[in-house]
Amino acid sequence: MLNRRQLLGAGAAGATLVSSKAWGQTLNMGLPEAAQMDSAATAITARPSTGPDYTPVVTLNGWTLPHRMNNGVKEFHLVAEPVERELADGMIAHLWGYNGQSTGPTIEAVEGDRVRIYVTNKLPEGTTVHWHGLILPSGMDGVSGLSHPSIPPGKTFVYEFDLVKSGTFMYHPHGDEMTQMAMGMMGMFVVHPKDPTFMPVDRDFLIMLNAFDIDPGTYVPRIMTMTDFNLWTWNSRIFPDIDPLVVNKGDRVRVRVGNLTMTNHPIHMHGYDFKVTCTDGGWVPPEAQWPEVSIDIPVGAMRAYEFVADHLGDWAIHCHKSHHTMNAMGHDVPTFIGVNKKPLTQKIRQFQPEYMPMGMSGMGDMAKMEMPLPDNTIPMMTGWGPYGPIEMGGMFSVVKVRDGIDADDYSDPGWYENPPGEMAYEWTGELPDFASNNSPKTILTPKPTSKG
Repeated sequence: MLNRRQLLGAGAAGATLVSSKAWGQTLNMGLPEAAQMDSAATAITARPSTGPDYTPVVTLNGWTLPHRMNNGVKEFHLVAEPVERELADGMIAHLWGYNGQSTGPTIEAVEGDRVRIYVTNKLPEGTTVHWHGLILPSGMDGVSGLSHPSIPPGKTFVYEFDLVKSGTFMYHPHGDEMTQMAMGMMGMFVVHPKDPTFMPVDRDFLIMLNAFDIDPGTYVPRIMTMTDFNLWTWNSRIFPDIDPLVVNKGDRVRVRVGNLTMTNHPIHMHGYDFKVTCTDGGWVPPEAQWPEVSIDIPVGAMRAYEFVADHLGDWAIHCHKSHHTMNAMGHDVPTFIGVNKKPLTQKIRQFQPEYMPMGMSGMGDMAKMEMPLPDNTIPMMTGWGPYGPIEMGGMFSVVKVRDGIDADDYSDPGWYENPPGEMAYEWTGELPDFASNNSPKTILTPKPTSKG
């Protein structure tokens, strides 16, 4: 396991085939340490002590892979292997990943760096690593059988290339993709600009969108699923156990979101509008940046957006596909809204006295009940806030904007206390008249006859 001291001192990360001289020097040093992580907590990386300055990314419920320097080359060691990942408290998944976790560790480097990445295969089948979006030689592209041979089980291959552009990229296998990506093999690759004055931010968050189909009571994903996934995750983590995005008021904040699921995801953040500043193709020039409150992340793509945190509060951030903010969904559950289940309930209770009818007036009651669950699963809707059940799951977290947060402090500050007069409340007085309409026809609103 990589301890906190090792992680905070790790810094970040960039090929042609290795020359004989460089290869000899590398052999003399041996393989870089293959750092391991056995925790699903968010790990914070310290700012670099040498080289160009940058704000390290914060991978929610993830970590950054450390490197070593070898004659001017940044060396990393990825290990493809079976892993055990805690998706949420009470639910474990048996996945394939890198260095002890799924998703794999984030690789950070700087534009202009040369990187050498050792990939050791501890899987039961061959694998590769494709460096999604990076510009590099064909033989380093990681497509099994096309770029180079597959990495056999028990073997280590080396990728080496120069990082010719900055931006946000991804890595994943490109051999038996259906199996290996469905099992959780993916990660992010961030290349910071060599000019510290280009696109600087105070906080830089990273989210990988991925999904699994894991039946309650089981541990291994169903790899043949194409559309009906039941667990929609950020960095292989589900709400209520996705860490919050903690921000100091006035910070300039970037959120980078990559998507390696089988569908698109409209990511919506409450309380703010923001500008889209980067795609996986590169940075968006200032004059071309566009404002949004939701940004759709296509399959196999990345979008980054930025905002200035000038509104205090707890602000939801989530995928706006409603089924993607639910956990352990059953896709064959009938709709019971408006159904009188009393006669049926009486009959069922003759055999199952604890039976509780649900769904006649919506599904919100599920978030309040603490019912027995099958092993290794969590409720479909869950999470509690300061005022009651949040009734969410899956791809959901909270942006927490506060005064007085230190630059390197990402600890949860707790729930926001709304100032007097700034929270919705129950009305007990006389209600004003309200209009209603039962016609499907378009009704035109007349122009106002006077100002007021």
